[in-house]
Amino acid sequence: MNRRSYHRASETERREDLIAATLDCIAEFGIRGATVRQIATRAGVTGGLIRHYFAGKDQMLQAAYRQVMTGITDEAIRAATEGGDARTRLRRFIVANVTPPVTDPRTLSLWAAFISHIPLDPTFAAIHRENYLTFLEALEALLLALHAEQGRTVSREECRAHAIAVNGLIDGLWLEGTLAADLFADKGLAETALSSVEALLRLSPGELSASET
Repeated sequence: MNRRSYHRASETERREDLIAATLDCIAEFGIRGATVRQIATRAGVTGGLIRHYFAGKDQMLQAAYRQVMTGITDEAIRAATEGGDARTRLRRFIVANVTPPVTDPRTLSLWAAFISHIPLDPTFAAIHRENYLTFLEALEALLLALHAEQGRTVSREECRAHAIAVNGLIDGLWLEGTLAADLFADKGLAETALSSVEALLRLSPGELSASET
């Protein structure tokens, strides 16, 4: 007879389960509607166990927001570190930000629910700033590598300005691609993003978009 092996969840696993339950409740009920009791029920634990990991609801929301933002940022950075020349890595970075799983309606709804807390909660603001700077620095490094690969001399200040502009472009297309995915042909949004970045950076047409998207 086969016996099911017993698995005792680690501290990390329990904390991750609670964060996942928090995100599920926020997606279903919104931030105000997601109570500690609902989160405990969704996670299958007691309120007392939640207090062992989090001081209160605010701390749970902060951990959940950090996970959402880190997930978006890490997905793009991972795509840009899979090898290849600078042009290929920049292309992957851009495409990753305007295609699934980053363009996921649930991720957008969670982001929208959290975003109103940034001006009100210093911890939320710090999480947002941390992830924004991480994203910006990764993009800036990719742009510097591309210019160096192409033999162009660009100052770090100019490259930072370009990174901010490209990030704004990506954010806008991310919103469009998530809210109205049915309006775009297969890979159409990625191709638009690549050609738009070419124009913004004054690259030759096709320098990014000519390769497979």
